[in-house]
Amino acid sequence: MEWSIQEVARKAGTTSRTLRHYGERGLLEPSRIGANGYRYYDQAALVRLQRILLLRELGLSLPAIAEVLAGQRDTAAALRTHLALLEQERELLGRRIASVRTTLDRTEKGEELMADEVFDGFDHAVYEKEVTERWGRDAHQKADRWWRGLGEGERRAFLDEQKGIARDFARALADGLAAGDDAVQEIARRQVVWLSATMAPSKEYVIGLGRMYVDDPRFAAHYDQHGEGTAVLVRDALEIYAERNL
Repeated sequence: MEWSIQEVARKAGTTSRTLRHYGERGLLEPSRIGANGYRYYDQAALVRLQRILLLRELGLSLPAIAEVLAGQRDTAAALRTHLALLEQERELLGRRIASVRTTLDRTEKGEELMADEVFDGFDHAVYEKEVTERWGRDAHQKADRWWRGLGEGERRAFLDEQKGIARDFARALADGLAAGDDAVQEIARRQVVWLSATMAPSKEYVIGLGRMYVDDPRFAAHYDQHGEGTAVLVRDALEIYAERNL
């Protein structure tokens, strides 16, 4: 079964122009182009578009989405990941709704409020002030929402992935590889994809964060524990990657 570009745009709540733009960026190719020049999309294309729209809602840029799609060949596995994220978002929203209902109910009855009930599901992380000052309140709220939605195992896996990336940067440094080397740029790509879980990785953001890895002793220590000078390599590699790809 196929759908015309106009039908797909209408059903997806977007525009034909946007779909053509996705095609020009290599994100969403039509399944065929008719003799009249019209674009048609089959079921596989619709599933791919769904993934693109979901990633856009998570705040990812088009280059980052292209990387995610290229790295997730298994469509079913990718959809399970998206579904898990949406379910986590729904769970958090449910907690907030319940919290507001409880507050309303207790207020109307003149009962004492419990702080844990009032703020369940809301943003009160330790690093709120620092993150807000650097990247804005919206950035902090998105990251905090995403983190709180993870299970313990998922949080551990997320942190372990970063440790592996840091060790790979250190090995590249020990091997004498430069920041612009293809192998180092591949590690930088993984770092940007890892960052995209919590914030859209714009060029300015990635470059600024890379510099902070060196300027902020806490981040420098995280990387340099694997080898002195690793933080500098990470900074330089991220700047090159951002200039080339973002």
